[in-house]
Amino acid sequence: MFGSLEFFLEFGDGAVAVNPNDERYKHLVGKKVLLPLVDRMIPIIADELVDPEFGTGAVKVTAAHDPNDFEMGMRHGVELVIIMNEHGVMAGTGTKFDGMDRFDARKAVVDELRKLGRVVAEKRPYVHAVGHCQRCDTTVEPRLSKQWFVKVAPLAKAAGDAVRDGRVKIEPEQMSPRYFEWVDNMHDWCISRQLWWGHRIPVFYGPNGEVVVCGPDEKPPAGYVQDPDVLDTWFSSALWPFSTLGWPEKSPDLKKFYPTSVLVTGYDILFFWVARMMIMGLFAMDGKQPFDVIVLHGLVRDQFGKKMSKSRGNTIDPIEFMDKYGSDALRFTLARGANPGTDQALAEDWVAGSRNFATKLWNATRFAMLNGANVSGDLPATDQLNAIDNWILTRLDQTIAEADELFEKFEFAKACELIYHFAWDDLCDWYLELSKSTFSAAGGEADKSKRVLGQVLDQLLRLMHPVMPFITEQMWCTLTQGESLMIADWPKSDLSSQDFSSVKLVEQMQAIITEVRRFRNDQGIKSTAKVVAKFTGLSKVGLDKYEAAIRHVVKCEAGAGNFTAKTQIGDVVIEFDLTGAVDLVAERARLTKDLQTAQKDRDTAKVKLENDGFMAKAPMEVVTEIRERLAQTSSDIERITALLEKLPK
Repeated sequence: MFGSLEFFLEFGDGAVAVNPNDERYKHLVGKKVLLPLVDRMIPIIADELVDPEFGTGAVKVTAAHDPNDFEMGMRHGVELVIIMNEHGVMAGTGTKFDGMDRFDARKAVVDELRKLGRVVAEKRPYVHAVGHCQRCDTTVEPRLSKQWFVKVAPLAKAAGDAVRDGRVKIEPEQMSPRYFEWVDNMHDWCISRQLWWGHRIPVFYGPNGEVVVCGPDEKPPAGYVQDPDVLDTWFSSALWPFSTLGWPEKSPDLKKFYPTSVLVTGYDILFFWVARMMIMGLFAMDGKQPFDVIVLHGLVRDQFGKKMSKSRGNTIDPIEFMDKYGSDALRFTLARGANPGTDQALAEDWVAGSRNFATKLWNATRFAMLNGANVSGDLPATDQLNAIDNWILTRLDQTIAEADELFEKFEFAKACELIYHFAWDDLCDWYLELSKSTFSAAGGEADKSKRVLGQVLDQLLRLMHPVMPFITEQMWCTLTQGESLMIADWPKSDLSSQDFSSVKLVEQMQAIITEVRRFRNDQGIKSTAKVVAKFTGLSKVGLDKYEAAIRHVVKCEAGAGNFTAKTQIGDVVIEFDLTGAVDLVAERARLTKDLQTAQKDRDTAKVKLENDGFMAKAPMEVVTEIRERLAQTSSDIERITALLEKLPK
């Protein structure tokens, strides 16, 4: 007794298989049983592939219509019986079912077996996995047919050895096991396809069964007919590294471009394309690999991490993003998410963010040029520049060096993130703001800073060109009057010229500015409002020369005043005249209300934590949350109390 889901395949059965360790059937192995409807005797065989726990533990072996059954059939010499043609129509069974469509035959065969009393039980519904065509969603029926194969064992070994011995490197390295899994277990490769489009197989058949293979300039004998099949797409693609370069001739192009240095592709075609190119290249080029490095990137998915597909309706049209946000914005977004070997999500908001970054760069370059930034003449020596200029040049060298290293390791996401923060944070948010007072003052110091700013933009735009080619080309050519950024030298770093003393001074400026901004925000002073302030202690930390720059950034004017509030960072004390800058009554009322709220939250948390009954029953995560709330409210009370004390009486 055995079960089946496709009873029309019964006509192709060549054996019944059981597990050799199944005590129920050991005595039957080697005997034969009658196959209903065709009255053919088939043997009972024993094979480890059979799961004795599944169903009755006895399975039909339809070797010509199932891949697993085929392997089993080859091991046991099972007869290969083909019972349908390539159109899915029953043929060759020698029964009344010949000529029926497979779906019609499915029902008709069950009805006939039922009439004969052969159906002893039915299970409905029954969920199982059946292969379907990805294009038309039609059930796929495996069918034995004559095909052309490549014997891959020696070729696959060569492809594996090329990576193992270091001739070819896979990036990221953790993808190497996946490559070896494919090439070390590769089956003979079926290269013929029954499709309309493709490279026609160059095999011709004579009238008496003769077979000849003809090269590009050869003609078959008269009366010979070419094989109608075409080559597998990946067979054709595998020829690319050398066939496009004049092979088999020793052409100049082949000598120059084979092997290529780097192949960049998605990990999803590591087996289909990369392994096949390795196989074909090593074979055709006498053991010379087609490329030195294989860089595997991930797939671009939707913003929720789902694979894009038309059926899901979550596909993204890059042209729409390019029209709306610009090609550079889309390119930078993709590069910024390109971690080696891992998938990346793509959302419109992120592309919009990259567009904003491009706008930031455009405005910064425009501001720089309006203020006289240039690349004329040599860069002033380090000892002739102020700390702010030396700091940005040091940060530029560090960024170029680190970005170079990341690009070499194909860490495009990290490189883009590094460049982004240098451009947005260091250059735009800090250097330009700190230098505005120098530009306003004009004179020799301003001229040197203008040359430094031109140098920084020149090198930054070169560094960004691979990931934002169009806008950087426009800005660079306008700034430098050069012919094209595409033929400009790649930026070089000089880490030996780093000025760490200037870096320390600017870090102190940043700390002071950050503290003043925090103080202003805590006091409720508008970011655009100017207040009178007195700085003391700048000379102690070497920043007396940069008081004007700091004041400009934090909008603090010099002058006499009623200094009723102050803040301090290290040796530097900043006192403020808040007259007119803050509505003291309203600010005191706001802070008092915030203090009362914080005290109430703190008291509530304390009551719960001091309640033994609550602590015994409450889950640990709840207790942890309350403890964190107690710590936070206590901190808030301390902060608000200090702010209230600083307010003028």
